[in-house]
Amino acid sequence: MTLQTTTEPAEHQGVALGSSFYAAMRILPRPQREAMFQVYSFCRYVDDIADSDEPRDLRRAGLQRWRDDIEALYRGAPPPRLADYQGSVRAFGLKREDFLAIIDGMEMDVTADIRAPNDATLDLYCDRVASAVGRLSVRIFGLPEQDGILLAHHLGRALQLTNILRDIDEDAELGRLYLPREGLVAAGITSIDPMLVARDPALPNVCAPLVARALKHFYAADVVMSRNPRRLVKAPRIMGKYYFSILQLLIARGFAPPRAPVKLGKASKIAILLQYAVV
Repeated sequence: MTLQTTTEPAEHQGVALGSSFYAAMRILPRPQREAMFQVYSFCRYVDDIADSDEPRDLRRAGLQRWRDDIEALYRGAPPPRLADYQGSVRAFGLKREDFLAIIDGMEMDVTADIRAPNDATLDLYCDRVASAVGRLSVRIFGLPEQDGILLAHHLGRALQLTNILRDIDEDAELGRLYLPREGLVAAGITSIDPMLVARDPALPNVCAPLVARALKHFYAADVVMSRNPRRLVKAPRIMGKYYFSILQLLIARGFAPPRAPVKLGKASKIAILLQYAVV
């Protein structure tokens, strides 16, 4: 999970102006917007630890400090870097376990470079680094409990699977391979070396089931959003449409090596924003 960073005013630190996150969250009312930027900043900080070049024991220690700080926040004695989070936690009922789940997900990348996890481990990873973020977010958006949890489950997995499919080559350069072991075996790929797998001509056969899984989650998320008031789901709608469009570009490009990078153009982003930003 790699988050874009840039230097912005305090309210927007860590959020790239051109990012899909910034565009989707900027349309929210101020209290929700500030809470979402806090969640994003937290994710950015722990993600930076997981992706740093420091020795693994130092990265684990850094993540443990964040665990300790989250625990202190929920005891009512937050450290300075989380002092502003108290209001959001109270106002939106943000859950301690979701913050901790995100840290646990980042630690999965620290304990050892993930290489061809089994399906269950991949789903756990997606739940921790994406759907847990969604569970925090839907509380801020104000969705009903049951539908909020369901939306976080499906949209989080849809976005993370799209990230994995988009970033195969980038992840391979970092020594990571998130494609599931069962898919590799079914495609006749015996190696779990990220660079070898990325260059394997059978790779499209591994990606096809993941594409289908991501599409299934996108459609399930749409069902949940369609039965909720537009004002509550406009931000996740924008995020979902951005990533769904990226997935469509990936499908059109294909997954056979060599692969050209895929990026959603500015005009497409603006069109999506205009479609869903106005209540």
